[in-house]
Amino acid sequence: MRKILSKKDSEKKAKRNQLILGVALVLVMFSSVIGYSLMGNESQGIEASLIYDGIKFTKTSGLWNVNMGDFKFSFTYNPKETVSISSEINLLKSYSGKPLYISSGGQESEIYRNLVYNNQIVQRVQYACLEGEKCISEEYPIKTCENNFIIIKESETTEIKQEQNCLFISGKEEELVKIVDSVLYKIIGIQ
Repeated sequence: MRKILSKKDSEKKAKRNQLILGVALVLVMFSSVIGYSLMGNESQGIEASLIYDGIKFTKTSGLWNVNMGDFKFSFTYNPKETVSISSEINLLKSYSGKPLYISSGGQESEIYRNLVYNNQIVQRVQYACLEGEKCISEEYPIKTCENNFIIIKESETTEIKQEQNCLFISGKEEELVKIVDSVLYKIIGIQ
């Protein structure tokens, strides 16, 4: 059986319950803000590190980062996870301050991140078609190997080849990002 309370006792109990509920809500909100801020710092913290050929790489937010002079580069794969490239390709200075043309089936994000967004090494990046090859869009300009041009294609065999200013990268779809990382390591002088 419930005890019958006076109006004064009932109001007092209701106020106490509201105060307890208010304090509890404030604590929950405060702890969620603190937890979120700690979680944010943790996700931006270093997940792993690696020394490759005397160069320190740190993995943060799923990407391997390296500082080279004034530039910061970010890769999906670290140099130990990529393939070594024996062919000669143009180094970073040949791309600096010039437009870069790309023909790709969607695997160019590594190039954008490292040559455009993070560092602004190239003047601009634009999709284009190589003269003499089938073009996927009539709106793309036709360029030759006199221009800085990176052509990425899916293929059953891995091949990296430099012809004048054209860099041809081909490989299996699931390996293309790793191959592009390898090429970028070579371009910036790490491999």
